[in-house]
Amino acid sequence: MRVFEDTYRHKGLRKKLVDLLRSKGITDEKVLTAINNIPRHFFLDSAFDEIAYEDKAFPIGEGQTISQPYTVAYQTQLLQIKPFDKVLEIGTGSIYQSSVLAEMGANVCTIERQKKLYDKTKQFIFKSKYPNIKFFYGDGYEGLPTYAPFDKVIITAGAPFIPPKLIQQLKPGGKMVIPVDEGHHQRMLRITKNADGSTYEEAFENFSFVPMLTGKNG
Repeated sequence: MRVFEDTYRHKGLRKKLVDLLRSKGITDEKVLTAINNIPRHFFLDSAFDEIAYEDKAFPIGEGQTISQPYTVAYQTQLLQIKPFDKVLEIGTGSIYQSSVLAEMGANVCTIERQKKLYDKTKQFIFKSKYPNIKFFYGDGYEGLPTYAPFDKVIITAGAPFIPPKLIQQLKPGGKMVIPVDEGHHQRMLRITKNADGSTYEEAFENFSFVPMLTGKNG
């Protein structure tokens, strides 16, 4: 049975990571505080304990990764999270991004299409700390119409196009952050939904994500 410990060394490495993120242009102090508060090594196999605070993505199984901390911080900053925002996350993965959002006071509904990764959410170590995360097994392209509308939507995989059903599930005035394009790199977009249902797009840096796939993978 793994024993989870957050030592002074871990906390020191986290502080160094936060300083690095700040130097790379992350300015939202609420995002940086959340990352500083969350033990990233808890979300990885114990083999990664010594390197969990490097600014790198690491494998978590099923061909998926825990995103690079800079990517997590960047997407979260673009979302402009406010306490009690209702957020739809596509791609639960390691639950690290969900936890950052929950730490900032958002109410998170997160969808995972990989059954083995979804099943791991039942043993999520911070389940009692973050009752504001709800887990779903399903197809991210479909979203969660029953729980819509959402203040914010975040996609943590590279999408070949902007899923229309996710735009429909966004509130007027709501924002979606999504990496779009096929290939090895995606352009990060922030889409704001106008009162009349039209959208306004802003383009930011290029990133590299695992692809956003359709359907469920049992």
